Amino acid sequence: MKLATKTVEKPWGRRDLPAPFAAPGDTTIGEIWFDPPPALPQVLIKYLFTSEKLSIQVHPTDAQAPPGSRGKEECWLVLAAEPGAMLGIGFREAIDAQAMRAAALDGSIEQLMVWHEVAAGDFFYLPAGTVHAIGPGLTLVEVQQNSDITYRLYDYGRPRELHLEEGIAVARGEPYPAACRSAVAAEESRLLVAGPHFRFAQVAGAPEAELAAAHPGAVLALPLDGRVTIAGEIIAPGECGYADRLDMVDFAAARRTLLVSNAV
Repeated sequence: MKLATKTVEKPWGRRDLPAPFAAPGDTTIGEIWFDPPPALPQVLIKYLFTSEKLSIQVHPTDAQAPPGSRGKEECWLVLAAEPGAMLGIGFREAIDAQAMRAAALDGSIEQLMVWHEVAAGDFFYLPAGTVHAIGPGLTLVEVQQNSDITYRLYDYGRPRELHLEEGIAVARGEPYPAACRSAVAAEESRLLVAGPHFRFAQVAGAPEAELAAAHPGAVLALPLDGRVTIAGEIIAPGECGYADRLDMVDFAAARRTLLVSNAV
């Protein structure tokens, strides 16, 4: 089954989207979402396209989220990066809540964070509570818990609401763990996330037995190069397909595919 898409206009988005995408009219598209299927309601996949910095923000855990809501852990796979493109993640040194609040108010929080210069293939897992920001000049795939809870700490003077009290209450004032970052080559097959909320893998060609075993149930397939077929329906780059089981996905014409499933 091919998932429906949602195109989201953002002030930091782009008019010149990479193929196979196109921005309608004179819009600046920042995100393209794939509607989660009933069997995987808790996971959301997005493409992100940036021309400006996104806000410095943080998300809560499930336990910290408002009643009836999910928290938001997420990960990013960089697909394309302009020279000098950066992601801001975590702090250079440990910082307490009072100092973080003061830095958010005067804008110095941007300088207290670590800004990682990135390239295609860089991968980052962001536990809930990680203070982060995405810079301009990037095309990313984001896999996240299906939650829209975002607490903005700083927004470069844009006239949008901030959420200092809520954000600082859940933020980790600490450096980002090096173990949460890696690089994956386009021709490499690897399980990138085996976390408490979802599993995420990159597959070159067809998945080998060990990688297939990591996705024993319902699965989402996002082709990046080549295509997959599910129940006779072709899923091409720029699209996302759903299958009840991984063995229902035909990878004969696939070269590089992302797989997402429930945590095991």
